[in-house]
Amino acid sequence: MRRTLVPLLLAALLLLPASAAARQRVRVKDNFFSPSTVTVSKGERVIWRFRGDNSHNVHVVSGPRHFTSATKSSGRYRKKMRKRGTYKIVCTIHAPDMRMTLKVE
Repeated sequence: MRRTLVPLLLAALLLLPASAAARQRVRVKDNFFSPSTVTVSKGERVIWRFRGDNSHNVHVVSGPRHFTSATKSSGRYRKKMRKRGTYKIVCTIHAPDMRMTLKVE
């Protein structure tokens, strides 16, 4: 029984869609992103989770594609990264001190 169970579990893991496991989380707290540098593969999803008293946003100031989230103090912002490159991101309310780098390989 054990000998057949292990190959079945391995096969099931290989059949899972890549998007189910391919995501990176970034915390957006009062005046900082954590981590401040994130590296993901092309096609991965980045999820910014907003927590704290102050409102913030996610805004690309340089990179292959530009995007901006809504300004909020709670909730999430998700973005599937489809273009390789280095993205410099700030919160426009607290820039230049509140910044991060996102690298898509």
